[in-house]
Amino acid sequence: MTSFDDREKAFETKFAHDAEMQFKAEARRNKKLGLWAAGQMGLSQEDAANYANAVVVADLEEPGDEDVFRKVAGDFAAKSVSVSEADLRAKMNELLAEAKAEIFSETQ
Repeated sequence: MTSFDDREKAFETKFAHDAEMQFKAEARRNKKLGLWAAGQMGLSQEDAANYANAVVVADLEEPGDEDVFRKVAGDFAAKSVSVSEADLRAKMNELLAEAKAEIFSETQ
């Protein structure tokens, strides 16, 4: 195996690892977002856990964060919870950073 092949394999391995870590971080963020949103909507602890799982599943509809945003924003509208689009997106970003930090600390 040549040095070039070794480098190519290393890049492929790193790419796969990074993609896996991103997926885990987004799933963790979505669960945290679901729990936060459930609290905003006044759901019980059991309903909050179910709602958090529903938010995680909602992310599987399409690539990106818009499916999660639409789910939570739609549920807020249905429950008359007043959270602006900017505040919801900021919370999503905040929780993603938190989830990434948690995963990074767990892998160290």
